[in-house]
Amino acid sequence: MSQIPAVSREWHLVRRPQGWPVAEDFALREVPLNAEPAAGRILVRNLHMSVDPYMRGRMNDVKSYIPPFQLDKPMDGGAVGEVVASADERFAVGDHVLHGLGWREYADVDAKHATPVDASLAPLSAYLGVLGMPGLTAYAGLFEVASFKEGDSVFVSGAAGAVGSLVGQFAKIKGASRVIGSAGSDEKVTLLTEKYGFDAAFNYKSGPVADQLKEAAPEGIDVYFDNVGGDHLEAAISSLNVHGRATLCGAIAQYNATEPVPGPRNLALVIGKRLRLQGILVGDHAGLQPQFVQDVAGWLRSGQLVADETVVRGVENAADAFLGMLRGDNTGKMIVSFTG
Repeated sequence: MSQIPAVSREWHLVRRPQGWPVAEDFALREVPLNAEPAAGRILVRNLHMSVDPYMRGRMNDVKSYIPPFQLDKPMDGGAVGEVVASADERFAVGDHVLHGLGWREYADVDAKHATPVDASLAPLSAYLGVLGMPGLTAYAGLFEVASFKEGDSVFVSGAAGAVGSLVGQFAKIKGASRVIGSAGSDEKVTLLTEKYGFDAAFNYKSGPVADQLKEAAPEGIDVYFDNVGGDHLEAAISSLNVHGRATLCGAIAQYNATEPVPGPRNLALVIGKRLRLQGILVGDHAGLQPQFVQDVAGWLRSGQLVADETVVRGVENAADAFLGMLRGDNTGKMIVSFTG
């Protein structure tokens, strides 16, 4: 095993972004590293970390469901790594763990907040994507929040991303009558239909979303999984059938807005159609975890499910990976890998 270094590099937020974040909002800094964790703690060499859309909201100094990042402090987020020192009997050196202290090379983690993961069951990075938070978000959002049932017609926005690409595939596996996706490039549209098995897909930059959705789903939709907000949500409300359900997961179209964003102009349709629009936070659905892992691991093994990753290598490129994810540069889950 490699020797524990005297310093570790970690990413700090050094100013709060105004609109779209830029590289100057972040700084990679060296900090001293204590090779011997205190009682009940473990030292983890991070191997892979996650960059996710929700992190943009944490860069604003506003009260939300998760505290904002602090200026001139290390940011955090999902990571998997190898235990290199342990002061807790639950973990031995060499174990692999999932934890919440990403954005740094080495993490001093409270052992209570570390989850063992098995590299023999799936690649370690999968625990940040298909078998991790994005996968459970897709699973809970489709099956529990949207009450999906066999025969439903499903529309997914941001459909080539970490969550959206799984939602569409889960729906197909469980018997959706039709699955439609939107994405931001013609290449991603092709991917949705040819690789992920969507029945139809469109490039939202090619014309009004409402028109393209009506063309792709002439008989309407029963479920909408919203990762985008804005004109996508308005279009979905128009196309949802009576008793349709929408899971509101994200609104990436407005995360970098500097002015108030108008809401859907057709909310009155919710009344006559008796629609249900419900938000999701994945933390509310931890009880689904065992069933989720069992189902999704099985679908991966059988080849029914494709889980793509876009990998950026090197801790020094983590901020660039985050900015790229916000632009939609990724297909599937965006991962920063500190190995290789």
